Amino acid sequence: MDTNILLESGTNELEVLEFMVGGNYYGINVAKVREILNYQPITPVPNSHPHVEGAFTTRGETISIINLAKCLGLPETERSDKDMFLITNFNGLNTGFHVDSVIGIHRVNWSQIVKPDSVISHSSDSVVTGIININDKLVLVIDFEKIVAEISPDVGIQLSDIDKLGKRKINKAPILFAEDSQLLSTLIFDGLSKAGYANVIPTNNGLELWEILQTYKQEGNVQDKVACVITDIEMPQMDGHRLLKLIREDPDMKDIPVVVFSSLINEEMKRKGDALGASAQLSKNEMGKFVEAIDELLGN
Repeated sequence: MDTNILLESGTNELEVLEFMVGGNYYGINVAKVREILNYQPITPVPNSHPHVEGAFTTRGETISIINLAKCLGLPETERSDKDMFLITNFNGLNTGFHVDSVIGIHRVNWSQIVKPDSVISHSSDSVVTGIININDKLVLVIDFEKIVAEISPDVGIQLSDIDKLGKRKINKAPILFAEDSQLLSTLIFDGLSKAGYANVIPTNNGLELWEILQTYKQEGNVQDKVACVITDIEMPQMDGHRLLKLIREDPDMKDIPVVVFSSLINEEMKRKGDALGASAQLSKNEMGKFVEAIDELLGN
C-alpha cells in the first residue's frame, strides 16, 4: 500500500486508516497495512482458533483471515458489499482482518493520540493502544500485534531465544528504552534482564524518554547515565523515529547508540531508520539478534 508518509523522516506524524466494526470507529497505522481488499469467499480451517474465519489465496499466497468483531467482543453484523479485508504486515507476517467497512486515511501527529487510562481499558488485557479525536468522533487505535500474538503465541517476542545465546555475564551499563505497550515493555525488560543487563530503565513513549535525556543533559552527565537507547517506532506523544532524529541532532547525545526494536521493521522502514542514524534495527520476532546487537554496541 503506497503512502507518502513512509518517505519522510522524524516528523512525529503517521497516517491512520479509519475503519468500522460493529458500528464503532477504529484505526490502524497505515505502515502496517499491505493492501485493502473487498471481501471474498474464504475456506474454513478445521481446528483453528475461534477468531479465525478461515483462509483465502491472493497472488499465490495463502492468508489467514481473523474476524475482528469476535476479537473485540462485538456482535457480528450481517455481511454487506462494504465488508473488507485489511491485509497487514508486521513482524514479517502477513495476516488478514475482516472489517465492516473502510472510511479513509487521516494524517495525524503522534501528540494527538491519547493513551487510554485504566478507566477506559485495563492495560494488561486491552487491545486499544490509543484514542484519536477525528472530526469530533473518537477513533480507537487497535493493537493488532497483541491480537495476532494471542492467536499465535509463537509470533513476536520470544524470551526462549536468549537461552540459545549461552552463558551471560552481568552488564550494568545504563539502558533506556521506550515502549508504550505494558505487555511488551515487561517482556523487553525481562528479556534484557535475562540477558544480563542489570540497569534497564523503561519509559512509556519517546517523549518521556526524551525528557529524561534532557534532564541528564541539564545535569551535565547524559553520556554517563545513558549507554544505549532502545525505542519502538509506534508510540503516542512521540514516535521512535522522531526520538532518534532529536538525539542525532543534539551534539551532547548524538553518539549514544540507538536501537530501533519494532514490529514495523521492513525494507522501507530500514531505509528510513538508516537515514536517521539508527545504530541497529531489529524486528520484535528477533529477540536473540536484538540482544546480540546490544552486546556488540556495548562491547559485552
